[in-house]
Amino acid sequence: MSNLHWAPFAHATVVSKGFVDGTAFAADAQSLEDVLVSRQACVVACGVFDGIHMGHRRLVEDAVAHARRERRMCVIVTFDPDPSEVLGADGELGQRLLPFRDRVEGLLSLGVDIVLAYHFTPEFGALSPDAFVIDHLLKMVQVASVHIGVNFRYGMGGAGSPEHMHLVGARYGFDVVVHPLECMAGSAVSATRIRTCLARGRLNEANELLGRCHYVRGRVVHGRGEGTGFGFPTANVLCDPCDRLPSQGVYACYVTCDDQAWPAAVNVGKPPTFTDDDVAFLEANLVGFEGDLYGADVAVSFVAWLRASRCFDSIEELKNTVMGNVSWVREHLGTGAMEVAR
Repeated sequence: MSNLHWAPFAHATVVSKGFVDGTAFAADAQSLEDVLVSRQACVVACGVFDGIHMGHRRLVEDAVAHARRERRMCVIVTFDPDPSEVLGADGELGQRLLPFRDRVEGLLSLGVDIVLAYHFTPEFGALSPDAFVIDHLLKMVQVASVHIGVNFRYGMGGAGSPEHMHLVGARYGFDVVVHPLECMAGSAVSATRIRTCLARGRLNEANELLGRCHYVRGRVVHGRGEGTGFGFPTANVLCDPCDRLPSQGVYACYVTCDDQAWPAAVNVGKPPTFTDDDVAFLEANLVGFEGDLYGADVAVSFVAWLRASRCFDSIEELKNTVMGNVSWVREHLGTGAMEVAR
């Protein structure tokens, strides 16, 4: 089994407060009061943070440590939706590494006090760099310092840069900390690199860059029912088309519902033995599950790649192959449900 943490970010209870340009989230209402109303000076970290990968984690943890040393609150400034979804090519789906709620709760789990999420629209994206920082950010929070990555860009056309942030900081009295890119295996860690790994079947590399197992969320729906005939329950998971699934194939996974998780052999992509249409399926053959998951919201965490998808000459050959996949999952991931620590 992978040593990486496989459980999805917990869906914890958070409080929120709307503002003109977006929404602020925190683990408790007092934090919102201290920053947004009492205007306590805080340490800010800016970015999209899609995936909360190892580079994001290093930047956020440094910002939190900086805030604690100065006995200040740490505030994340991010955007919803991802600016690339709004400004990118039409129809560019299947690229998101984390749903927005998971981004918020993942950032809070790193010790952040508040997540300030600006609602990103074409109009917001057309703001000048000065307008974003001076007329929006500085009017929302009292800033003591700002942490950004060396490649962070903001404002119309990405004209805002670390150099610009230094100039604004000097003018308005806040410090700027610019973080170099985190590198692994000789290349920078980035959401784009992770998406490419997933698209090309390099799950292990993607998981290492994330520092956790990649997962997607979805709802269990009725499927074709072939798995039942093989003697094991199958959960057919309908996922958001915006989410980045791994490339087509069969994977060893955990399927989490509420506070329980089941090992599973999961097929990503249309099963060629049963269909020749263009409908994509995510089918999870659950190990040790008894009950009814129809209509339930689940998370599917991808632990290991098992095999490529292929057509089979007979149902018997398919059944034997799937049973072999399930046996691998039993041996390496477990034989039944387990409690998920939160």
